[in-house]
Amino acid sequence: MRRNLIFLALTLTVLSCASVRRATPIAVEDLKQYPTAEEKKPTAPDPKKPSVDADKYPTKLEPKEEEAAPKRNRPLSQQVIDYARTYTGTPYKLGAAGPNQFDCSHFTTHVFKHFGYTLTPYTVTQFSEGREVPSFGDLQPGDLVFFGKRGSVRNIGHVGIVVSINEENGSFNFIHASVSKGVTEDNSNHPYFMMRYIGARRVLPDE
Repeated sequence: MRRNLIFLALTLTVLSCASVRRATPIAVEDLKQYPTAEEKKPTAPDPKKPSVDADKYPTKLEPKEEEAAPKRNRPLSQQVIDYARTYTGTPYKLGAAGPNQFDCSHFTTHVFKHFGYTLTPYTVTQFSEGREVPSFGDLQPGDLVFFGKRGSVRNIGHVGIVVSINEENGSFNFIHASVSKGVTEDNSNHPYFMMRYIGARRVLPDE
């Protein structure tokens, strides 16, 4: 009986050892396929090397052709007109020098001062400044145009800046500080201005 128990114990021991799987040793050459801790670190991108999608995402938007040209390349007269137009609708007030209110001569003085030209802020005095424009047909944008007073056509009482010229009918549009509408644009063919036009002076260079 004792021999049977010993035999049974030995048999179970052999079976138990046989069922245990032995670990297979890894050859040194096989270890090369597993990255080391240093190799696992992410590498920083090379700033000199563009990414694959660099062409899809431009870093700078190219300006439109018309926007690329600086505004200073426009004629000086047009710059003066554009600046004067920024005050469109500004109320009229006698003696006001701006920028929230203007009378006619202070308006022209303010506009030209922005471009480095000094005018005396009086309509009569401005009529003697700059250069004379010989005739109606010699007008150009940016010229100062003068009109007589309501009660006396011969006496200068109002001034504006020529905006554009209609060569077909010889009239011109001008911007000025109007008593009734503030800074606005009118046409010389209007009966009120047609009857009172006196002359023009040129402050800007000839175009």
